[in-house]
Amino acid sequence: MNHSKEKCYIMMQRKPDWLKIELPQGKQYLDIKEVIARNKLHTICVSGKCPNLAECWGNGTATFMILGEICTRSCGFCATKTGKPLPVDWDELDRLADTISKMNLKHCVITSVDRDDLRDYGAEFWAETIRYVKKKNPGITLETLIPDFLGKAELIHKVIDAGPEIISHNMETVRRLTPLVRSRAKYDISLKTIETVAKSNKSKPKSGMMVGLGETPEEVVQTMDDLRAVGCKVLTIGQYLQPTRRHLPVSEFITPDQFKEYKRIGLDKGFEFVESGPLVRSSYRAERHV
Repeated sequence: MNHSKEKCYIMMQRKPDWLKIELPQGKQYLDIKEVIARNKLHTICVSGKCPNLAECWGNGTATFMILGEICTRSCGFCATKTGKPLPVDWDELDRLADTISKMNLKHCVITSVDRDDLRDYGAEFWAETIRYVKKKNPGITLETLIPDFLGKAELIHKVIDAGPEIISHNMETVRRLTPLVRSRAKYDISLKTIETVAKSNKSKPKSGMMVGLGETPEEVVQTMDDLRAVGCKVLTIGQYLQPTRRHLPVSEFITPDQFKEYKRIGLDKGFEFVESGPLVRSSYRAERHV
């Protein structure tokens, strides 16, 4: 199968039964959709075509995406818009904090697009967002799913020093497939980003990866070893699903039994939490990981 980015117009495969998902519905889902739209916010739930949207929104949770909805990178797996982003909207902080308050959230996940167009790649905006959300929502716990900031420790520490309980940065895939799957991110820079968080001893380090892109089980286990070596404590593993015909095709649908085996191996290797399943995404059941 040709996985080159120039030839990604592949017919999307029929999903196995274990990947069937519930359609969004119900009052809680509609209420959250209305609040998010009214406050002109973005969520990775929608932008990333997350299969757990119905479950999470039905339970009153969402993963907010800051710094706009246009990413400066164009990864082969990601459904987020790519191109030239709009200028930073500092009013977004107030709208986000207000939305979190209205949703009465006790735990919140925040992520962002990559902003390689900014001098600090968005690090200061990240820090201000965390501080402002915590100020306006006393007692809330936060997970921040951050970009790599090109591995620059001084920028990562801006986020760390703002005080989120969890800082996550996704490896996304195994070393061999990283150049194919990710447009600019490097495997070792991602490890360095997680290591910087771990060495701070201030926020819990977390990462996530997709399977079904052509990796071997041995490569998945090696990625686990690499993550544990830099101090990662929480790991999520989920099935890659092709968002559109313009994205990388699925190489294989991993069985639920294999996901269970990955979870067993990960826990044996010392991860505090391993969420591993076909529909697992990086923020799935995130409140359990604090």
